[in-house]
Amino acid sequence: MVFSGTWDEAREQVREAADLVQVIGEYVQLRRAGTNFTGLCPFHGEKTPSFSVNPQRRSYHCFGCGEGGDVFAFLMKQKNLSFPEALQELARRYQVSLPEPKVDEAEQVRRRQRDLLHQINAEAAKLCSKFLKDAPQAEAARQYLRRRGVPSEFIDKYQLGYAPDAWDFLSSRLIRQFPAEAVAQAGLIVAKQSGGWYDRFRDRIMFPIVDTGGKIVAFGGRILGDGQPKYMNSPESLVFSKSRTLFGLHQHRENIRKSRQVVIVEGNFDLLLLDVHGIGNTVAPLGTALTKEQVRSLRAYCSEAVLLFDGDAAGQKAARRSVPLFLSERLEAKAAVLPLGHDPDSFIREKGAAAVQELISTAQPLPEFIFDALAKKHGLTLSGKSKILAELTELAAQAPDPAQRELLAAHFAEKLGLSPQHFLPAKTRPLMDMPPTPSNPPPDYADFIVDAPEYGEVHAAAAVQLPANQQRLLEFVVLHPEHFNKLAAGGLLEYVSGCVVPVREAVAAMRRLSEAGGTLLPEQLLAVLPDGAARRLIAEIMLRGAGDTPCDEEQSRELCAELLGWLKAAKARQDSAASLLRLRQIQQTGETSEVRRLQRQIQPEIENQSSVN
Repeated sequence: MVFSGTWDEAREQVREAADLVQVIGEYVQLRRAGTNFTGLCPFHGEKTPSFSVNPQRRSYHCFGCGEGGDVFAFLMKQKNLSFPEALQELARRYQVSLPEPKVDEAEQVRRRQRDLLHQINAEAAKLCSKFLKDAPQAEAARQYLRRRGVPSEFIDKYQLGYAPDAWDFLSSRLIRQFPAEAVAQAGLIVAKQSGGWYDRFRDRIMFPIVDTGGKIVAFGGRILGDGQPKYMNSPESLVFSKSRTLFGLHQHRENIRKSRQVVIVEGNFDLLLLDVHGIGNTVAPLGTALTKEQVRSLRAYCSEAVLLFDGDAAGQKAARRSVPLFLSERLEAKAAVLPLGHDPDSFIREKGAAAVQELISTAQPLPEFIFDALAKKHGLTLSGKSKILAELTELAAQAPDPAQRELLAAHFAEKLGLSPQHFLPAKTRPLMDMPPTPSNPPPDYADFIVDAPEYGEVHAAAAVQLPANQQRLLEFVVLHPEHFNKLAAGGLLEYVSGCVVPVREAVAAMRRLSEAGGTLLPEQLLAVLPDGAARRLIAEIMLRGAGDTPCDEEQSRELCAELLGWLKAAKARQDSAASLLRLRQIQQTGETSEVRRLQRQIQPEIENQSSVN
C-alpha cells in the first residue's frame, strides 16, 4: 500500500488497514456477540468475559478493569511498546508505507553512538560467557555458581559470564575491535592517569543487563571473594539508566503479564535463585532504591506488585519509601516479609518454593504493612501514637493527589482513633478549612454540588462512573461530534470546567481537534487521548453506543436543541447557587449593607431562573 502524506494521515491509514479483531484475537480467544466480539480480558484475571471488541468503531473496552482504546492502545499495552513502535509494527504487518522520519544530524550521531554501545556490550557478554564456560581460570567461578545452585541452563538463560582477576582481559580484546573511548563510554574500561586503559570489572560473575527490546545495555558484577563493593553496576550511558531499568524484566515479562503480578526483590542472585525454583515473575532494581520510572514500567505488565524484602529495619525503610511511588503510578502494592537472617536466596534454598509462595500469597497491602511495622516499633501508647502520627503524616503528604491523601488519612485515622485532618498538613486540607455549607441546600441547586476533580482518578484501572447529567452530555458529543461546535458556543465548555477530570480531558481533546481542523470522530478522539480514565471512558461510550439504534439527523438536531436549553438552565442555576453561597457567607459577617446589595442582585437571577425552568 503506497503512502504519501503526513504522519497524522499515516496513522489513520494504518488504523483503517489494521484488523482489530485479528490483532486482539492473537492474544484473546474472541467470540462473536451480535456486532461485537467478547472474551476474557488480557489485562486482568477474570473468569467471566467482560472484554468487548467493536470492529465497526475499531475500539475495545473491558467493563471489568476499565481498559480501552484502539488498535494502537492495545498493542502498546499488550507488548509494552511506545506509540511509534506500535505504529511501525502495524504498518509493516498491513503493508502501509510510513513517511520517512526527519532526523537531524545530531540525532543521527546519537543513534550511531547507541548502536555502537550495544555492539560493544554484546561482544563483552560473549567474551565473559565463553571464558566462564571454557577457561581453566574460571573454575572457581563455576564452582561458586554450583554451590549456589545455579544450573547450566540458567547460566545460558541469563547469559552469565566471568570477568577474570586481570587488569586487561576486556580492554585488550575490545580495543582491537572498537574505539577505546566508546568502550569506556560503555563503562567496561577506565582510563589510567599514566595513559592506557584497565578493566572496570575484575574477578566478578557478570550479569548482562538487558532492556525490554532484548539488547544488552550494561552489566552487574558480583565479586567472588570478600572485596567491596559486593555488587558493581556499569555507570550510566546513552543506553543505560539505572532509574529506568529493572534486572530480569526482559526475561520475565511474559510471566509477569500472565500472572498480572510482579515480585520485587533486592539482588540479582535473589532473582536468579527464585527463578531456578520456579518463581519466574520477579524483577530487581539495580543497587538503588526503587524509582517512579521503574514502577511505571511495571504497570504496563501487571496490576499488583509484591515487595519481597528482608524483615530488618533496612527492608522496612525501603518498603515505606516506595509507598508514594506506587500511589503515584496507581499500582497496587503489597509487602512480604522474610524471617530475620534470611534473604530470598537463603530462604528458598532452606524452606523451598512453597514457603516463598506462601509468603507472597499472604502479603499485606503496603499501607497496612507500614502501619503494623510502626505500631510494633513505637507501641500504641499515647507517646507511641504521637510518633506513629508524625511518620504517617509525612507519608500521607507524599501522596500525589488530594484524593489519595485523604483516603490514606481516613484509613490511618480509623486505626488510631483520630480525626483524619490530623494526618494532613494545613495546605492539603482545602475541604476542611472551607466555611461550612448548608446542611439542606435548595433542591434546584443539588445537581451542582460537583464531585471532587480527582473523581475517577483514584484507581486508573477502575471503570469511570459519572454523574447522570455529565454522562448524558458526554455521550451525545462523542457519538454526535458534528454538534460539538454548536454546543461549545452554547455553554458546553463553561459547564465542563466544573465536571470530573475524565470529562474535562475528553472535551478538551475534542476542542483541540476542532480548532486544528481535525476530524471529529470517536476513533480520532481515541488516537489523541493519552492512556488513562478519559480514553477508557470514551471507549466504553463507543462500545455502548454501537449497540443502540442510531438516531437520524433530525433526531440528533432535536437532542442538541434540548441539551442547549439544559445548558442554559444549568448556567442560570449555577449562577444563582454561587450568589446564594456568597450571600450566606456575607450574612455570617454581619455586613448588613452588603447583604441588602446582594439580595437586590440575586432577586432578578432567581426570577430569571424561574422563567427558564
